[in-house]
Amino acid sequence: MNNSSSPSTTSSALPIAVTMGEPAGIGGEIACLAWAQQADSIPPIFLIDDPERIINLSQIIKHKIKVKTIKRAAQALDVWPESIPILPISLNSPVTPGKVDTSNASCVISSLDLAIKLVENGEAAALITNPIQKSALRSAGFREPGHTEYLAKATNARNKPVMMLSGPELRVVPVTIHMPLIEAARSLNTDDIIHCSVVTAVALKQYFNIADPRLTIAGLNPHAGENGLFGDQELKLITPAIDKIREKGIRVHGPSPADTIFHSEARKNYDAVICMYHDQALIPLKMLDFYKSVNITLGLSIIRTSPDHGTALDIAGKGIADPRSFIEAVHVASTMALSDNIFN
Repeated sequence: MNNSSSPSTTSSALPIAVTMGEPAGIGGEIACLAWAQQADSIPPIFLIDDPERIINLSQIIKHKIKVKTIKRAAQALDVWPESIPILPISLNSPVTPGKVDTSNASCVISSLDLAIKLVENGEAAALITNPIQKSALRSAGFREPGHTEYLAKATNARNKPVMMLSGPELRVVPVTIHMPLIEAARSLNTDDIIHCSVVTAVALKQYFNIADPRLTIAGLNPHAGENGLFGDQELKLITPAIDKIREKGIRVHGPSPADTIFHSEARKNYDAVICMYHDQALIPLKMLDFYKSVNITLGLSIIRTSPDHGTALDIAGKGIADPRSFIEAVHVASTMALSDNIFN
């Protein structure tokens, strides 16, 4: 993996917007811990959240929290790092960590919508989404499968967004995402493999300063099908996609058996792996970079990153949440924003 893509601590000229996420989850905790532990070394952020909720987290994270409400995103630059800047949104009901209250669902969505607007308007450099409890948001009209699809619709994305999971040791892109494994195999197609690969190659150039990206395409079946012995998707779908990708001038290798491409020597030969299904991508990433992996949405008109974990309701309010993935998401968002400015 090319080390030139390592996160930068240099911030852009604009602060980074952080959404509320599920109030009963760990999103607020990890944002506050990031400030408490590394405010001097991470780029300026501001929370779109309820100030009272954030202040109340001080007892949970065992750090005194300094909060400063702001009226405009730009004011965050004057507040950070002495205090946590908050663009206030009031919750409808008090929060009990670990217990979801659907009456606050509309506030979660409002935080997300405002963050999107601020980035689109050029008032914030990028968007970091704290984890949401999608089932709770249904009551407030949230109909998309998750953040990625909601962001695509909200920003009028022309093409299907691509999900990249990135850590210090590995970048992976799943072609199929949240569906049963049997459905992933059935829905896999050549066009989607090409689309994910091209979007990934462009992003590696634009956001990670990799001039000539190298992609490896994983096979779907054991031994990458072994010439049709263990399945024909490699012959019928994946190899034709690789031929088309190569015609576009992208350096690409595969289809490669998934059990041989994630070890340390193999990782020296590519900048990202295009995987055929969710767990094929997520298992090696989280095994290598569990606490520092970041979810990145490619193909949007705005930059969005997220901690690569969920709301963690089971540990919310216990003071044991780990902020490292959130901190990494801030660094990656800042690096992407800086590189995007240079690229354009």
